[in-house]
Amino acid sequence: MRLSLTRNRVQAAVTASVIFAAPGAFADDHETKEAWRLFVADHTNPVVRVIDFEDGSELGRYDVKGYASLTASASGQTVFAAQTEADVIHAIKTGINFSDHGEHRDLEVSEPALLPVTFEGKRPGHVVPHDDHVVLFYDRADKAEIVDEADILDGKVEKRIVDTIKPHHGVAVTMGRYVLVSVPNTEAETKPDELPPRIGLRVVDEKGEQVGAMATCTDLHGEATSARLVAFGCKEGVLVARPGGLDGPKLEMLPYPADFPKAYTGTLLGGKAMQFFLGNYGDDKLVLIDADAEQPYKLIELPTRRVDFQLDPAEPRNAYILTEDGDLHVLDVVKGEIVNKAKVTEPYSKDGHWRDPRPRLAVADGQIAVTDPRHSLVRVVDADTLKETRTIAVEGQPFSIVAVGGSGASH
Repeated sequence: MRLSLTRNRVQAAVTASVIFAAPGAFADDHETKEAWRLFVADHTNPVVRVIDFEDGSELGRYDVKGYASLTASASGQTVFAAQTEADVIHAIKTGINFSDHGEHRDLEVSEPALLPVTFEGKRPGHVVPHDDHVVLFYDRADKAEIVDEADILDGKVEKRIVDTIKPHHGVAVTMGRYVLVSVPNTEAETKPDELPPRIGLRVVDEKGEQVGAMATCTDLHGEATSARLVAFGCKEGVLVARPGGLDGPKLEMLPYPADFPKAYTGTLLGGKAMQFFLGNYGDDKLVLIDADAEQPYKLIELPTRRVDFQLDPAEPRNAYILTEDGDLHVLDVVKGEIVNKAKVTEPYSKDGHWRDPRPRLAVADGQIAVTDPRHSLVRVVDADTLKETRTIAVEGQPFSIVAVGGSGASH
């Protein structure tokens, strides 16, 4: 399987991208500084904690309204805490700020803070960062909102509203001046508290008007961006959006191979330094996807069901998969093979409720942070050896986690 190389726009690490200062790139008045922070949401209590990754100290503790799912912005300056059951999204300033100066980037570190802006809507679901903005999708409202990060950091909110036709568990992603929006089945018969299924994806322009025909994508779920491509998981295959000309983005379905076992992709991650996607394929398999290859899919078998998986921002060929037996696996995405594994937690079964407390992964500074809600810990594992190097005690049940940080010049 050939993975397409892309120019890597170096940016703040938000579990998906990293900043490293180029050796010798700084003038004499520059020193290299490094800072990493973990943002950890509790599984049960409505609280988000900010932890200094170097010494494990708590830098901030913010009371929110409900259970929070965390997403970092593309720049790493903001973390969004979406509280599905409380109908609100809070924004947290990370205190990590990189500025580009051509031959180097400066790093400014300040105190984190819960920002005085909130976003309210019925059942907020997917939060999708892209460039200098973020798209907020509300499952039980007929809208998505596009908001600029700079405005949020200034304590003000200006929203561009995207019509989602009818409440549904969907997603919206920007692509240039266009927005890719999931389409609900408006004719489906549903119970009063039930949302309609997703049947496809449509493209809308800046006026909110649909461009071209809807692309079929049954039970659309999961999205990711890699280079200039955006991918969506569907029952038929993976739908890929490519930038187009005056007619808007081009949508192409990559059907699953006929000899694949029956399953489909519902979670996707996008490569940054290489153009590829990594997705689940059912509960106990993954797929590597090269949208430009003649055979775009590579199936990866796992020994047991996966609990979580992440890409390594600093080592773009590495992906990490935690399975329910407590093993952490290293996937070489170029070889398409599992190249290392080690036990890092006790078993966490996938049986039971989908939202039961189970570990989650984040990658920071060549190390993997693994939440262990059963033991009130974040376990820190060396990415090369897969050996646990230390633990960080976190009160309650640490669950959702993102890492933000990197290195830069300090004057």
